[in-house]
Amino acid sequence: MHLQGLPVVVAGAGVSGAAAARVLRERGARVTVVDASQERAEPLRADGFTVVAADEPPAGTALVVTSPGWRPDSPLLVAAAAAGVEVIGEVELAWRIRGHAPWLAVTGTNGKTTTVQMLAAILTAAGRRTVAAGNVGLPLLDAVLEPYDVLAVELSSFQLHWSSTVRPHTAVVLNLAPDHVDWHGSLDEYAASKGKIHGPGTVAVYNREDRESVRLAAAADGPRVGFTLGSPAPGELGVVEDLLVDRAFAEVPGEATELATLGDLTVPGTHNVANALAAAALARSYGVPAGAVRDGLRGFTPDAHRNALVATIGEVAWVDDSKATNPHAAAASLAAYRSIVWVAGGLLKGADVDDLVRQAADRLRAVVLLGTDKQPFREALQRHAPDVPVVEVERLDTGAMLDVVSAARGLARPGDTVLLAPAAASMDCFRDYKQRGALFASAVTG
Repeated sequence: MHLQGLPVVVAGAGVSGAAAARVLRERGARVTVVDASQERAEPLRADGFTVVAADEPPAGTALVVTSPGWRPDSPLLVAAAAAGVEVIGEVELAWRIRGHAPWLAVTGTNGKTTTVQMLAAILTAAGRRTVAAGNVGLPLLDAVLEPYDVLAVELSSFQLHWSSTVRPHTAVVLNLAPDHVDWHGSLDEYAASKGKIHGPGTVAVYNREDRESVRLAAAADGPRVGFTLGSPAPGELGVVEDLLVDRAFAEVPGEATELATLGDLTVPGTHNVANALAAAALARSYGVPAGAVRDGLRGFTPDAHRNALVATIGEVAWVDDSKATNPHAAAASLAAYRSIVWVAGGLLKGADVDDLVRQAADRLRAVVLLGTDKQPFREALQRHAPDVPVVEVERLDTGAMLDVVSAARGLARPGDTVLLAPAAASMDCFRDYKQRGALFASAVTG
């Protein structure tokens, strides 16, 4: 990508915008950063950048690089498009200036980070120089400048929206459920952004149990590989008894290659079996041997707040899945346990929880509700689990978690799992899902 002397506008002075601005300047571009926040602007100004507040690009701008948080209807981006100026995101920029390392890419509504980190663990076990990058871990603009053999890349729908020439070696859409519709404008646009991960020639990996994943792969211009929690057909990975097996990249054509056992997985839940199969498919497409899949999965350690066991006290397990910030993620978490005291609630942002509650009803010992949007949960529980005890915590600050844990202690019985899987965002009471999970763990163990 020729950048020497090119007048480029970077939209946003946050982490990704600052990284883009520095990479562009290092390659000779003439960079103007647009951001109205003085707090974000000051570090860049101190580093010699021009930072302005503007609703349209300066005259002569040849390219706009936008941060993921900027919506497509932002005045600056609308004005750039109207003026015929190309708008790309930092992922597209990283692709255009990339080195030799191929990308193995993951997107989906839920499970992206776990899958990418499983993939990185498998690749490392195979002796490949790699890193988890993109929407998790190392920023892609840094990763592509280092001498890695292959990159395990997580991509969000925001990042993919502003991508046009990205061509991963192999890519997967894990699943698709309503999310970020306010940003994209419609569910169809959200799905279309996710589908852009399957570039021409990319090996498209799909989840046989997810209709949208199958549809997006079917529309791709490249080879296709499926995965399933059942017995795999030829060209798929799947589960036979307690074995994860591969019938897509088998050493002996037509036969199944054993990759790992369910006991090799370090995280609970069928959704994590699916994540492991997706990670294995990506790695196997790149030529990773079966033994490295097993070793990588055995050595995988999940991030905090993702189905993490906090403690077992008096035969009651306390599990932090604060990262379950939407109903789709919470459903996967609830399905992993048999007798649950469920901690739920927060900011639903219009999401429907009726199906979630209906599917989980027979697993619920009791429910503790917190946060702003308790009513939809309450009403769904009255319809589908009227005999399940429900305690509502009224506080709307960080101290609410102490009341939540106290209530859960009074409801739980030996053999139960107290599960923080809120199915909602956290910002009504907490800074983010990480603080919500940390306060839960602290209240449990304190």
